[in-house]
Amino acid sequence: MNVQTTAAGLSELPAYLYDLAALRAHVRRVRAALPGRVELYYAAKANPEVPVLAALHGLVDGYEVSSGGELAHVHAAVPDAPLAFGGPGKSPEEIAAALRLPAVHRWHVESERELHALAAAAATAARPVDVLLRVNLPVGGGALDGVALAMGGRPTPFGLDPERVERCLSLLASPGFAHLRLRGIHAHLASGLSAVEHLRVAERIVTWSAALAVRHRLALDEVNVGGGMAVDYDDPDARFDWPAFGRGLADLLARHPSLRLRIEPGRALTAHCGWYATEVLDVKHSHGEDFAVVRGGTHHLRTPATRGHSQPFTVLPVDHWPHPWPRPGVTDVPVTVSGQLCTPKDVLAARTPVAALRAGDRLLFAMAGAYAWNISHHEFLMHPRPAFHYLPDETPDHPARAP
Repeated sequence: MNVQTTAAGLSELPAYLYDLAALRAHVRRVRAALPGRVELYYAAKANPEVPVLAALHGLVDGYEVSSGGELAHVHAAVPDAPLAFGGPGKSPEEIAAALRLPAVHRWHVESERELHALAAAAATAARPVDVLLRVNLPVGGGALDGVALAMGGRPTPFGLDPERVERCLSLLASPGFAHLRLRGIHAHLASGLSAVEHLRVAERIVTWSAALAVRHRLALDEVNVGGGMAVDYDDPDARFDWPAFGRGLADLLARHPSLRLRIEPGRALTAHCGWYATEVLDVKHSHGEDFAVVRGGTHHLRTPATRGHSQPFTVLPVDHWPHPWPRPGVTDVPVTVSGQLCTPKDVLAARTPVAALRAGDRLLFAMAGAYAWNISHHEFLMHPRPAFHYLPDETPDHPARAP
């Protein structure tokens, strides 16, 4: 079913629409572009809706979770799927909960404190735990200059500086850490990388990891180079170059025949499968500029406010105007689309050219399948929550989220 046709016919707005068939087709193409020794994990933080998680099941090798809440939620949605548990600041309660789940087969350890806590908990639970040490690795050469988000390569709260990795290796060799098994290195350094940029960073991570293994005579057979594949909100038709990325990873693996790589994209898998549909409540002119005020806003779709971009949208004209007063509208002008919140930051798109826009028309915002509803400040001003629709119609096993 066409997304625009569905959005035009909705009786309840605002609403999120997810094309699950398109999502599955996209992930199949991603998987086909990757070498066999690259595992594809989905970063659940990008969009943890149950139907989305279920649609990905069987197409991805596992799911990356970053909190106890995500851990419980994803495991309930896809109980037989492997999980990698990451994120800084893991609490004792989260560590204990994760140790109770056999599905958690990899831990991304962020600090020496966490390594001590995990070792003590694993000894009490009397179960082995497979860990990757997350390293905050300087990449040099300005490789991370200008990226949308940097989680490494500079001072951050994420991961271990290289010299602290050396200290962790000493700890792992000591008797109190016998239940922890070092499997490899994890390094998620940035978000918003092109295929060329990501390959450059991945090669730096693998080269550093291989040297570490040689230096300490370790069998490091796994390296996780993270996610962060770029999504271009200025060009809804653009896609991360998965075929080029896959070829580059194949070349990298050819130089390291015993190595297995893992990636964990989120946004680059789901962003294009989601839309946010809403209604224009008013069109007004203020100090030389035109504004469209819509139902909902950044408390539903916080992505543009967070990233500082204009969310791409399509105008769906509605010819019927049921009111006796004049219908406000504009033609051939740039319009700023704002929501219902009492803050000037409630902007979905700034000064975006439109051919025609009237009160009562509908707007369909594209690229709303990742870091959208789930990162929004839902309770501010207590407006109604949006509806959720999944295309094709979902099965009874995966009901839509309740509004």
